[in-house]
Amino acid sequence: MAKAAKKTDTALAARLARQDHFRMLRLGTPFQPRIDALMQTSDWYDWAGYRAPHSVFDEELEYFAIRSQAALFDISPMVKYRIEGKDAEAFLNRVTLRDVRKLNTGRVHYTAWCDDEGHVLDDGTLFRLAAQTFRLCSQERHLPWLLDSAIGYDVKIAEETEEIAGLALQGPTSFAVLHEAGFAGVEKLKVFDLAEFAHDGGKVTISRTGFTGDLGYELFAPAKLALSLWDRLWKAGELRGIRAIGYAALNRARLEAGLIVANADFTTADNALRADRVRMPDEIGLGFMIDLEKGHFNGRNAIIKARASGSMQHVLVGLEVEDNIPAEHAIVYHRKTKEVGLVSAAIWSPTAKRNIALASLSRPYGDEVTDNLWVEIYAMRELKYERMMKRAKIVPRPFVKLARRTANPPGDF
Repeated sequence: MAKAAKKTDTALAARLARQDHFRMLRLGTPFQPRIDALMQTSDWYDWAGYRAPHSVFDEELEYFAIRSQAALFDISPMVKYRIEGKDAEAFLNRVTLRDVRKLNTGRVHYTAWCDDEGHVLDDGTLFRLAAQTFRLCSQERHLPWLLDSAIGYDVKIAEETEEIAGLALQGPTSFAVLHEAGFAGVEKLKVFDLAEFAHDGGKVTISRTGFTGDLGYELFAPAKLALSLWDRLWKAGELRGIRAIGYAALNRARLEAGLIVANADFTTADNALRADRVRMPDEIGLGFMIDLEKGHFNGRNAIIKARASGSMQHVLVGLEVEDNIPAEHAIVYHRKTKEVGLVSAAIWSPTAKRNIALASLSRPYGDEVTDNLWVEIYAMRELKYERMMKRAKIVPRPFVKLARRTANPPGDF
């Protein structure tokens, strides 16, 4: 009997050991102790293997913290690459769409990169930290592709996601918080500027960038300085209404700003399982990045050919939808009958006081044909879905444009 019990216990232990991968905790960021202490909703999601907050205390109030106070969002899980060496500029010019030669030291630009067929692999931000040193930030991981692309270039590429902690400080009082925290000279930063500042025996890089369309900054520091950086900002923001926020609030703000998210508003070339799901830059509103004067870059010939032949199939547009029910993931129709596209993101905008959405449409709809568009919304009403057809019109992005985002010097709210 004892032998049988022991055998059963051994078998159970072995089965549980095989299931350990189901119980593996997600990684914590360098700021995790501070976020855990503030967490009230237990509303977590997986961001690149990290445990990230979808909301911290209240999704609605977190959104209003962005628009009326100062909001802290942990961007440490964002993939970060350090690219440096004699050929760093030439290499990045070869793989990204914009002309890196025009990116001065101490500046950031928004860019994207494509495969040889001109399909977007990802978009992100490129920081020029020094003449031959860059930081590339992106949604997806691309190290093998970057290393393969670097063959023949005198350049070093290393992922530094775990080593570098990142915070987004966004909202009208964000500058006031940094000023109160003692970052002298931060008022000199214009939009897309960056500079280094002393912090706790080391350095923090602060850029006037963000994903909210508001006055805001992003801060990058070695992971060992993360908690002291958080505490410095939190103390400085006590009288400015500083709040920690999750992705749900940030997502509302980025949609108001008309900004897109990889693998949400478009499918990246590496993630697409079907040939018709990939997109060229012109098809997702990134055509403005393409610099044909700089010489060859990945996808250049394919993009030129598609432009010349008019063969691009899609266009991403901003929509204003009648009524106040968000049209998230709604099908878009022409004349209520012909299916012509899909909404990828939608909210009722408290700031714009409009029902807004981003949608990918099949050309010529959204391009040559822009009238008589409708969205099909299913709304839950007392345990029953009701189908509604609501008129939609194409409108410019951003949906919300705030003067304080670009004001120089920044407002001391």
